[in-house]
Order: sequence, then structure tokens, then C-alpha cells
Amino acid sequence: MVKRKGFPASGEKVIVTTVRITPYSALCKLEEYPGKEGMIHVSESSGKWVRDIRKFIKPNKTYVAKVLRIDEEKGHINLSLKRVSKKENERKIQEYKKEQRAEKLLEIIAKKKKISLDQAYEKIGYELQEKFGEMFRAFEAAFKSPEILERREIKKEYIDLIYKIAKENIIQKKIKIKAVLNLRYFTGDGIEKIKDFLQNLNKKYKMNVKYISAPKYEISIETDNPKIMQKQFENQLNSEIKNIKNGEANFEIKEK
Repeated sequence: MVKRKGFPASGEKVIVTTVRITPYSALCKLEEYPGKEGMIHVSESSGKWVRDIRKFIKPNKTYVAKVLRIDEEKGHINLSLKRVSKKENERKIQEYKKEQRAEKLLEIIAKKKKISLDQAYEKIGYELQEKFGEMFRAFEAAFKSPEILERREIKKEYIDLIYKIAKENIIQKKIKIKAVLNLRYFTGDGIEKIKDFLQNLNKKYKMNVKYISAPKYEISIETDNPKIMQKQFENQLNSEIKNIKNGEANFEIKEK
């Protein structure tokens, strides 16, 4: 179970599971905050007029809720479902899934250090959450460079271990960059020249080529750094197009 320290912040989106439902409210446990419970008033259960809260909130079901108010002294947390948009709901669920993955990586740290998962949270997990917002972001940063952890002043005894675990367990998602190439030659051997041009793109730049319909071809390449690679991709295509003789070509980058 993904854990966070203390109380959630006002406005934060949290994962909740209903524990008890009354005619006017739903009591929920906060999945990321052990021992913490919150209440969804009937007026915050839906944007529609609500006669029966049970039609909108089901027992033992998990939801994404927004934190409205917190009283730490009394331990009261007021929640809302209607103030969570569809995009916010999807984003929070994805973040939670990533944190579940991060907790699995934290378990590996615990085993390496011969401590419990709870102890691993206390020694390094909560620190990663505090300094990166999410534990998984810390592991992603370590995957790119352990120096990022050093700059955030993460405990030195954990930096190499986090980096090693990230390298062994995180697979960087590949993004495909595509372009539609219009290519023509005005000589009798145009077909052969088109074939040579496309084969050169594949051999020289590892670009993939797919025939659409004359004179259109889909050119693509996969990368884990799309911001840098797209510019390079465009420059490479422009460079090859400039070398065309007795023909013409242009291309347009396709949106992902």
C-alpha cells in the first residue's frame, strides 16, 4: 500500500475507499494516508441534484476525491467528488499506479538494506516524496542521472542503490516520431531513385519507411527523448532532401 506522511494538503487529489454511507454523507479511508479518514457530504457527491447519495457513492468502492478542508487537531478531512474533473481523475489514477510501482522498487531497497518496508519509508521513501513530489519521479530522475539525486541532497548512502535499481527496473517508454514524405523524380529511373533514397534513410539514420500511396511515404523513428530527437529528425530529412537532383520532396511531421 502506497503511503504518505502526515495529512494531505488542501486541494490535493487523494485515493479514497468508502467505509460507511449514511443518507447525508460517506465516510472514506484515505488509501495513501494510513489511519486517516475523510467525509464526503451529500452536496459534494455529484454536480447533479442528489436525492439518495447511494446512487452516486457505493460501499467499498475506490474513488478519486479532492481535499476541501482539514482540521488536524480533530482529525477531520472534508472531501469532494464533484470537484474532480475527468482529466484530474485519470491523472491521479496514473500517478497512483506509478507510486505503486515505486513502492515495489522501495521494497527492493528494503531487502538490500535488510530492513522492513515501513523502515524503508522512514529512512528514504518519505524523503523522496518530499523532494520530488512523487517517489516514482525520484527513480525516473535517477534513471537519467544520479547527479539529480545529489543536487536534491538525497542521503548519499542511498544514491548509488537507487540509481542501480532504477537502471535495472525502469524501462524508458519509446515515442514514435512520424513524418509524411512526398517524394517525386522526373526521370525514367525515378522508381529506382525513390527506392535508393528511402533505403538510405533507413541505413544512415535507422528511419523506418512505410508506403502510403504514391507519392506519399511514412517515415518514422523511435526515441526516448522526443524533444531533442524531433529537431534532429527534421534536420536529417531536410539535409537529404537538399541533395535530391531531378526531383522534389517535402515532408510534414505528424502529430503523435
